[in-house]
Amino acid sequence: MAETTSQKLLRALKEYGIMTLGMWIYAFAWSSIILPARCTGGGASGLAMMIYYASGGTVELGTMVFLINAVLIVIASFIVGWKFSTKTIFSIIMLSVAMNILQANLPADIMQLGEERLLSSILGGILSGIGVSLCLLQGGTSGGTDIVALIVNKYRSISYGRILFMTDFIIIGSSLLVTHDIQMVIFGYVVVAACGYTADAVLAGDKKSSQLMIMSKHHDSIADAIVNELHRGCTVMDGTGWFTKEPTKVVMVLCRKSETSTILRTVKRVDPDAFISNASVTGVYGRGFEEIKR
Repeated sequence: MAETTSQKLLRALKEYGIMTLGMWIYAFAWSSIILPARCTGGGASGLAMMIYYASGGTVELGTMVFLINAVLIVIASFIVGWKFSTKTIFSIIMLSVAMNILQANLPADIMQLGEERLLSSILGGILSGIGVSLCLLQGGTSGGTDIVALIVNKYRSISYGRILFMTDFIIIGSSLLVTHDIQMVIFGYVVVAACGYTADAVLAGDKKSSQLMIMSKHHDSIADAIVNELHRGCTVMDGTGWFTKEPTKVVMVLCRKSETSTILRTVKRVDPDAFISNASVTGVYGRGFEEIKR
């Protein structure tokens, strides 16, 4: 069933709303936790932080993030062509605006972490990981090293993760030339590690799937409801209840974890006496799920 105009609008509003929330969380982590603790990190935000320290704190962090991303986008457009979605541009602008607003209006000690640089780097990394993953789940990106990876892959067959690691390693290490603070470098790597681990956990959680096996005399009504109301495919198989020795139909559904509760409510509405098993699946590949990669 094709989406109506109102459905497309609502979906777009939801996606951009979640991306906005993610970028504000990311901006809060940098402007109100990482920056006041004199820590640093990777990507365009880490490079902007270096410029901020080099200028004696006279530049706006969000403005520098925007300028760095703008330069990278211009360079990349000449090398690999225009491959940037509206969501990427939106995310970069929203991040820059949020950073400037928070930096100008929130007190530096709002989290009252004082000199707890380790705690600040861990908490800042976790929050920035949550923020960037919310954006990635909706098809956006915060720019920075993502754009660098696109440029490098034009000439070298290097994995995306390795490019990000190498770029962040260089950016954080280079901050030593500006601040002469070895602890800042160490805590910068803590920020990157916490951010990466959190983002991986959030993104992996979104990809987890469930396999539901539903046994019911009203299997046809259940299957129709799953397909027509929830727009999720299912398979009806023949089975035999060995306790009763009676033939039965089994509806098998593969779905995202987030869809499980909705399907269970639908089954309960159609047949409160249905027998259901719910198992976690480590990988589902094909239409509507993950793509098989070499």
